[in-house]
Amino acid sequence: MAELYIKNMVCDRCKMVVRQELIHHGLTPLVVDLGIAKVKEDLSPANRASLANSLATLGFELLEGSKPRLVAQIKNFIIEQIHRGENLDIRVNWSSLLSEALQQEYRHLSSIFSSEEGMTLEQYIIRQKIEKVKELLQYDQLNLSEISYQLGYSSVQHLSNQFKKVTGVTPSQFKASQSVEKMRKTLDSI
Repeated sequence: MAELYIKNMVCDRCKMVVRQELIHHGLTPLVVDLGIAKVKEDLSPANRASLANSLATLGFELLEGSKPRLVAQIKNFIIEQIHRGENLDIRVNWSSLLSEALQQEYRHLSSIFSSEEGMTLEQYIIRQKIEKVKELLQYDQLNLSEISYQLGYSSVQHLSNQFKKVTGVTPSQFKASQSVEKMRKTLDSI
């Protein structure tokens, strides 16, 4: 059995595409989840290189080495919590949550993440939360107070301040903008 860590696999559609590509390469997917795939077979270096090339043409990257794989796990966990989870608790302690989920010291996770990504874990979490705010504003089903609560902000003002700091515009300016789609980012580009 082989475990493959795949960068940019951040949604259900991505999982479907990767699963199809694994099958196309004659592999038997056992698990295909955000950022990771487990296949029944062991891969030879030639098979791994061929798969890596195929995945690259689809916008994915087969990760080699422990640090990039750990960063992918961190990102996938954060994306899962923010974009697919239920309401975040305003008291959520990301350091404890990540340490527990990945079974490693937060200081170690933070250090590797910062060195590999050029930003802190906290900055990444904030950027992901702001992308979720953009999405919810675009859907126009929740008001800012409800969005603030759903994403675990202590107040609407706190959310608004972070939003403006990251995007350069207020949530209401974003919502009123005619080019909302241009201001949103894909989760893998954050």
